[in-house]
Amino acid sequence: MTSIGGAGMVDWNLAVATATRLVRPGPEISREEAREVVAELRRHAKAAEEHVRSFTRMIPEGTEPEDTPVLVVDRAGWIKANVAGFRELLRPLLEKMEERRGGGTGGAVLGAVGSKVTGVEVGMLLSFLASRVLGQYETFAPATRELPASADGGGRLLLVAPNIVHVERELEVDPHDFRLWVALHEETHRTQFTAVPWLRDHLQGEIQSFLDETDVDPMTVLERLREAAQSLAGGRPEGEEGEDGGRSLVEIVQTPAQREILSRLTAVMSLLEGHADYVMDGVGPEVVSSVGEIREKFQQRRARGASRLDQALRKLLGLDAKLRQYRDGERFVRAVVDEVGMDGFNRVWTSPNTLPTKAEIAKPEDWIARVHRKAES
Repeated sequence: MTSIGGAGMVDWNLAVATATRLVRPGPEISREEAREVVAELRRHAKAAEEHVRSFTRMIPEGTEPEDTPVLVVDRAGWIKANVAGFRELLRPLLEKMEERRGGGTGGAVLGAVGSKVTGVEVGMLLSFLASRVLGQYETFAPATRELPASADGGGRLLLVAPNIVHVERELEVDPHDFRLWVALHEETHRTQFTAVPWLRDHLQGEIQSFLDETDVDPMTVLERLREAAQSLAGGRPEGEEGEDGGRSLVEIVQTPAQREILSRLTAVMSLLEGHADYVMDGVGPEVVSSVGEIREKFQQRRARGASRLDQALRKLLGLDAKLRQYRDGERFVRAVVDEVGMDGFNRVWTSPNTLPTKAEIAKPEDWIARVHRKAES
């Protein structure tokens, strides 16, 4: 792991080691069955590629988009992949915070706390997340020896085998249908970024602009990390609220410029997640016979939530906002496709100017009026 390690604000090697040690064990499964699951997920990923291309019509026939690897990983593999991505994406912010170490009370205390303590706290949070993610298209994915990425240094599709098996058993659904259903969602994300060449750079630019505007005391960030880690470890009294009122880690930085950027980012992420949900259900009836049952049970699982601790951590990490993005984005996509068809919806991918705003996600008719009727007038 030396390729993603390093000291500084966070000891990333220690974060990986901590998360790997603390993550819950996966479901009990024989070695032979595990091999079969991995092989089937790889087959489904390949099959999903054609299904998604045909349904979305985002990639013209005869066109070969950029190839990105598909990796079937365990929870430890997901942790390593995400630490590599986090470290690369957060580098500018962490360098800025590192410069502030020497000045002021926050910097002095941070120097005493040290990067190793921070690495442990980050690792605890990653251990929480690693048992919940079914799949992920890593947009910003530096290649390592263990984890290849696309030729330009970004992009790989991850399917987390033990988590998929855990949920399919919990929901008591057909495992073969469920695995293909999950692959359809993640393949849609891969199609979004490979079919729309400007999307990755646009998203990275928005995130970097957000981070560039960050001017938060390092100890504030560490305190929020510590709060989450203590909740995970049962070290915080139940029901105790900080002065931030349970805000997420993103919400602790709310300059006017950041609010504007975050609004745009929220709209883009709602579009991407909602589109993936729409596609996985749209393709489903043709290739996943039990898609109706799977969707119903999966939605019930989302609605039920989990323990109070789990809900608090979801709020702190912003995961409750991600669930809203699935719902609101899917409604936007469905409304637009119903009104102007799939090709009409695909105008959304023309340029950053045709992406919906956060307000338009809530009112799809406003996006249609802006993008379609203005163009036709």
